[in-house]
Amino acid sequence: MSEQCIVVIEEVVQEGAGITTLRFPYDRDVSPGQFLMIWIPGVDEIPMSASYIYGTKGISVKEVGDATKALSALRPGDRVGVRGPYGKGYEIPSGKVLLVGGGTGMASLLPVADFIGDRRKVGITIGARSASELIFLERARTVSEEVGWSTDDGSSGLKGTVVQLAAERMRATPYDMVLGCGPERMLTGLLALCQEAGVPCQLSLERYMKCGTGLCGSCAIDGIRMCVDGPVLPGHRLVELPEFGRFKRDESGRRIKL
Repeated sequence: MSEQCIVVIEEVVQEGAGITTLRFPYDRDVSPGQFLMIWIPGVDEIPMSASYIYGTKGISVKEVGDATKALSALRPGDRVGVRGPYGKGYEIPSGKVLLVGGGTGMASLLPVADFIGDRRKVGITIGARSASELIFLERARTVSEEVGWSTDDGSSGLKGTVVQLAAERMRATPYDMVLGCGPERMLTGLLALCQEAGVPCQLSLERYMKCGTGLCGSCAIDGIRMCVDGPVLPGHRLVELPEFGRFKRDESGRRIKL
């Protein structure tokens, strides 16, 4: 198990409605798609994808519960505990890649573009419920020549889902790989799209995680421990998992419908 470090928050950025990025020094190497276990003293410890992996590290938080609300309320000078990184991230191909992010999923994906470092080799599609929840547009434009976005309510960009937008992009441009992160219903649609188009994909799944090291089994999906075997899995493995897109486990380990 990685030793926990106490870090000082250096920067807080409001990305969108209820979505905040926290930046802090952390001297361990992090690969695109890996996650960190973040401890908020007196509240909880939760897994967070690394949204910045070079220089000053960062996580991007959406307020959905007590722990994320506590993280979102932090200010420069506040402290949190960090351990990790954990999990298997994205295997990045040498060809052209399409990044498909829904909600805060772009937090996991943009480090891929930073790693590739060539704006011509990266296409980016960002989806959100409304314009107020669109995040990382300007950052995306700095790492890609092809940036598109969609909103469910049509308040900005394409009115529709990010999977619909990805389908348009894939019809217009040949990609060697699709990488996706977002709500699991979105990911099931993206997997079906990639299968139909014959394009390999890797998708990052969100599961309840307690330890981050494969010991507790709370993040298991069809026997696969997402904290060590994931959170990124290739599409050809996901199609073999009956629970994908249908079930997850809660904090007690009980299987519940998505």
